[in-house]
Amino acid sequence: MTTLRSTLEFLLYGWLQAEKLQERSRFADHSRDTFDAVLDTCERIAREKYAPFNRTVDTQEPHFDGEKVTLPQCTHDAQKAYAASGMLSAAQDYEIGGMQLPYTVEAAANSFFAVASISMGSGLLTVGNANLLMVHGTEAQQRVFALNEFSGRFSGTMCLSEPQAGSSLSDVATRAVPDGEGFENDPLGPRYRLKGNKMWISAGEHELTENIIHLVLAKIPGPDGKLVPGTKGISLFIVPKKLVDTDGNLTGVRNDVALAGLNHKLGWRGTTNTLLNFGEGKYPVDGEAGAVGYLVGQPGKGLHCMFHMMNEARIGIGMAATMLGLAGYYASLDYARNRPQGRPVQGPKDGAAAVVKDAAQPQVRIIEHADVKRMLLAQKSYGEGALALNLFCARLVDEQATGDAATADEARLLLEVLTPIAKSWPSEWCLEANSLAIQIHGGYGYTRDFPVEQYWRDNRLNMIHEGTHGIQAMDLLGRKVLMEGGRGLTLLAGRINATIERAIQVPALAAHANALGQALQQVGAATKAAWATGQPADALANAVPYMQAFGHTVLAWVWLDVALSTLQADAALAQPASVGRMGAMQFFFNYELPKIGAWLQVVSTRDATCAAFPEEAF
Repeated sequence: MTTLRSTLEFLLYGWLQAEKLQERSRFADHSRDTFDAVLDTCERIAREKYAPFNRTVDTQEPHFDGEKVTLPQCTHDAQKAYAASGMLSAAQDYEIGGMQLPYTVEAAANSFFAVASISMGSGLLTVGNANLLMVHGTEAQQRVFALNEFSGRFSGTMCLSEPQAGSSLSDVATRAVPDGEGFENDPLGPRYRLKGNKMWISAGEHELTENIIHLVLAKIPGPDGKLVPGTKGISLFIVPKKLVDTDGNLTGVRNDVALAGLNHKLGWRGTTNTLLNFGEGKYPVDGEAGAVGYLVGQPGKGLHCMFHMMNEARIGIGMAATMLGLAGYYASLDYARNRPQGRPVQGPKDGAAAVVKDAAQPQVRIIEHADVKRMLLAQKSYGEGALALNLFCARLVDEQATGDAATADEARLLLEVLTPIAKSWPSEWCLEANSLAIQIHGGYGYTRDFPVEQYWRDNRLNMIHEGTHGIQAMDLLGRKVLMEGGRGLTLLAGRINATIERAIQVPALAAHANALGQALQQVGAATKAAWATGQPADALANAVPYMQAFGHTVLAWVWLDVALSTLQADAALAQPASVGRMGAMQFFFNYELPKIGAWLQVVSTRDATCAAFPEEAF
């Protein structure tokens, strides 16, 4: 993990100036020493408790015997070590046992666990669950549920999708009805009984913690007994696996939440993925079927509350995809440096063909071949660029939480625009990095003798996780670039132009600055052209190509800004790491950024090839 550590340190301190966060009152007790101590701890735990068992959790999948789910012992050990590190509550107030750690540093520290073994998990959903309750829950809900999640005693999930609905949350059919007379007076929140089914619930059943706290979207029927159509009728409920009292102690009563089965996945096999039945009567409470749940926030406002967790999860998924891409890059780089194969090409001799090889010469390592360098540079530019993007978004989270009013509002809007990119761009291009890692290994890459095939399988899920690629694209083009009169897009363009203005003064970067300026103009023009008819169907038919071009433009900006910081720190480019960053930046501008023209062409012309294609012609 040495390479990752040095990359993180440059991005944190050389680029994002994370040390300056200690000037904020919330982070005043911190310094680079305390930040580095957190990185040290997480790197050590990841190296000792996660990395050695990545293959174990892939081959020893969760097993359900009809009563309980069994996971390998290494997963239990890793979960305990992570909870003991304090990382579950790292960002929380000192008063509740937190470290008041900047999210920027927290995200960087958690990257060690993701690169070591993503599917063992490191508390993403638990932290997101608890953070939601700290914003939208009552004091009792925070004390009983959130604080026990932060301590590692309880774990958390989020339950949105249903077997018949998938991503279409307006079609949620899980019902919640008041639990008898006086239901509204329960000290843990208005008490309801839930009945329904939830699908694709990560960490929905296990024995890793004393209790599992499900956050469940459900609809409260109207006076006529019917569910309100659309998303406005959705409410949010806390549904614990085991019921607790007002002090958080287990009462000994199992709630009516039953595991219907495990989903068997291509990758990410170390985390249980479940189909849960709520209220089927397998575990009746007080002799009655129906899972007991406590309302969070106001009735009908559940999706508003849940988006707090969903947006955190989307950035987390982007980071997961990033680290899997980097894990494959590190593995294929090591392989390329040690695998001898082939010989250098030579010019024509004695009328021979233009390209010849001298078989008498010794083999060279494959890293000496230009095409292997191309594949390594692609992985480096995708993985390190995505890491920079996600850490930049984490820095915006800190700005939103601790900056002055104007700074916080700007950070909020930038996050709105960038979140679909932070989730989806790494999910697509770091998956491509994993594919290239397999290619570099040749036939060996397709076997389980090397880890790169597992990295690809683990990463393939991230294009689906937390909203598919198409959904994120429609969110970007259909909502985020338009919201508040396009102010978020304008703010982002302002940031990009500021980098261009700095870079254009540097001879080594001037051409790249001009290319980025042209790309930004193309994206702006395509945005207007997509919406020229005012018809969403016209604009959104090509939302994914739009997001691909938008994402590549954002990543080009990130790389150019990183290059400026690299030159500032090492003007002579005397360090290999500096040469590496500049080379990856140059690769991205020369090989990747030119792709946006083809993507934006169909966006700008509102090409109807896909939308108008007749079903019967398939």
